[in-house]
Amino acid sequence: MTLTHRGWLVAAVGAGAMAGWVLFGEVELAALGMLASAGVIAAWLFVWIDRPHADLRRRLGPALVTEGEETLVELHVATSRPVFELTLVDEVGGLGSAVFRVGRLDGAATGRYRVSCRRRGVYQVGPARLEVTDPFRLARRVRQVGAVDRLVVYPRVERLEGLPAAHGRDPAVQLAQTHRSRRGGEDFYTLREYVVGDDLRRVHWPSSAKRDQLMIRQLETPWRARALVFFDRRGSSYENSGCFEQAVRAVASVVVHLGRAGFDTEVWLGGHSPMDSRDFPATMEQLALVEPASRLDLERAAIRISRSGGGGVLVLVTGVPDAALVGVHRLLRSDYRSTILLAASETVASLDMALARAGAHTVVCPPDGSWAAGWRQMVERTWRGISAG
Repeated sequence: MTLTHRGWLVAAVGAGAMAGWVLFGEVELAALGMLASAGVIAAWLFVWIDRPHADLRRRLGPALVTEGEETLVELHVATSRPVFELTLVDEVGGLGSAVFRVGRLDGAATGRYRVSCRRRGVYQVGPARLEVTDPFRLARRVRQVGAVDRLVVYPRVERLEGLPAAHGRDPAVQLAQTHRSRRGGEDFYTLREYVVGDDLRRVHWPSSAKRDQLMIRQLETPWRARALVFFDRRGSSYENSGCFEQAVRAVASVVVHLGRAGFDTEVWLGGHSPMDSRDFPATMEQLALVEPASRLDLERAAIRISRSGGGGVLVLVTGVPDAALVGVHRLLRSDYRSTILLAASETVASLDMALARAGAHTVVCPPDGSWAAGWRQMVERTWRGISAG
């Protein structure tokens, strides 16, 4: 509970009038000072006594949006008894706040405001601040009401079309065959030696006892087309923040596209192991939060992934490819039949073309460019090459 700006001004006038009465002995100044002080005290007592119970409900529609879109927030506030002057402030962390000057409230009121989601991220909405003042707005009481909601802003997704041709056939058909699976399937495939990080539930104990070392059951996922999206998060790979954001959009677009095409897709975002994109909300939320990393050992990550078995399509997403990313391709290309490089860069001429010479299909896109257009051109090039051959 505190005084408003007007309240402090009235209090200052009252104090000055009382000081003038002491100095000059003018009774009018004493009366003015006493009147102003009494008004401030009365306002203070008013907001201290008047503490109505307030209930606030918030509805976000929708709570999951894509950057660049808008969402509508609806607030419904109800009080246990009439309130003379009420102001409601609802803040969306990092995006701004909405202020509703309700005035006198007798019962309930509803307010709406729109949030422009300019950048991906996870934002906290609320709790709202309820400000109750006296009729003259000299004093106020502020309290928090309502729950905290989450607004998740996904990266912008472009609609990609088609897949690059490989060995004269559609990869979605060619790759829909049995491969070793990281997550396992229903059928036994083979045995291999245990490596640190393997799931101990996959240990084949009879064979381990016979060979005197731990052996892991490698399972297969039958008739599934698989893909790995490998995101190079190193800040040093990107010329500016715009290029990094464009790379995040590339990852999101590819995940959606491969999922729509029926691929069993994993996404490596810099952690110990790739994420399963079948948990789409969790994957997109991680992409909403992802930031450049100062240090990442890409080679070690590629070695861990290669030990877990291969797949069908490898998608490398980066800024300007360097020797480390070429090394990732060298370690993984034997496990993946087709490689796609998506490079978010403004300097096409400076790109290391070692990956293209090694057979990777390359798409380069500046921050203000379109992945969809570049992807379409890449797909058309591969099919024209197959037809010409």
